[in-house]
Amino acid sequence: MLELLPAPPVDPLWDLTAEYAADPRPERLDLVLGVYRDDSGATPVMAAVREAETRLAERAESKEYRGLSGNTRFNRSMQELILGAGIPAERAVTVQTVAGTGALRLLADLVRQSYPGTTVWISDPAYVNHRPILEAAGLKVRTYALGDGADLVDGLRAARRDDVVLLQGCCHNPTGVDPTPEEWRALADLAARNGWVPLIDLAYHGLGDGLEADLAATRMLAARLPEVLIAVSCSKNFGLYADRTGCAMVLSPSRAALRQVETTLQNAARTLYSMPPEHGAAVVATILQDEALHALWRTELDTMRTRIAGNRAALAGRLKALGRDLEAAALSHQKGMFSTLPLTPDQMRRLRRGFAVYGTAGGRINIAGLTPAHLPHLADSLAAVLDAHPARQDAPSAM
Repeated sequence: MLELLPAPPVDPLWDLTAEYAADPRPERLDLVLGVYRDDSGATPVMAAVREAETRLAERAESKEYRGLSGNTRFNRSMQELILGAGIPAERAVTVQTVAGTGALRLLADLVRQSYPGTTVWISDPAYVNHRPILEAAGLKVRTYALGDGADLVDGLRAARRDDVVLLQGCCHNPTGVDPTPEEWRALADLAARNGWVPLIDLAYHGLGDGLEADLAATRMLAARLPEVLIAVSCSKNFGLYADRTGCAMVLSPSRAALRQVETTLQNAARTLYSMPPEHGAAVVATILQDEALHALWRTELDTMRTRIAGNRAALAGRLKALGRDLEAAALSHQKGMFSTLPLTPDQMRRLRRGFAVYGTAGGRINIAGLTPAHLPHLADSLAAVLDAHPARQDAPSAM
């Protein structure tokens, strides 16, 4: 039987990561995976997380099953954090998931059961795992182009009633370019008029313009539209990468519908992994429900955001000094963990093979993974590749 198994596609990110691990060059630079690194190149445990873990260890609570919806304290705290004070709690239901990926898959299953035959629209370019998750759930996928505000809205005019449009709430992966507040409002108007449902992917809130600013578009859509789906990850802004912590949130004006939604999400979780892991959820709930820990976490998050923005500014400044003004300007318009370089797949391959700098074939690099020691090598390598071959003309700079 196993000999008949067709060759599966290789995951592009983890394939590059394996190639990086096997690279013997001491100057090699890993900018593939989306993890935050400090100036030493380490991915630290946040102080708020460490303190929460200490308290949990001291209490040594039971490891009994929590149930299909996971940790209810975590769910309540995350709903309050994401939606803020302006959205009534009874308008939403939240279940804990296996990180943001698990949230997207559960919501995809919910969409398939609610709207059989619906289409989910994703951006082009999109996060590398969006299409595989949606198609694995049996959904049809179409793309809308990223561009300026008019192009973005025009690209979604074909979305029909009860279609779903996947929008990244902030810090777009891979481009680092988000809609303006005016463009977000235009998208809300279009959704209200044409009847499509937003599915908001929140993975980087707090790492762009600040937590409240990064959540503003999500809260505006939640306030203006009757139905909104939200997938939330705690991997980046709590540093809980390996603890796989996240939640799926659904808003509806109908309490009866929300009861059905919760059961549907629970049933989907039951068939996929039964219930999510407890540790990360307990850590987040402990932080969000303690005033001092919450304040400490917000301070650390702001420090991370400031450092990421500093990395981007420093790289843009060095490229400008090397005569690459257009590339420096494009970087300056981007935000969050990632940026997309104006390089073709062949140029990214040259960057990897000739200079030991690893990014994705589409040109994405992890700005949050840079250290001061890396910047000169990265800028010089980029300039060398760009000098040898013309830059792409379609690189994202502003939406």
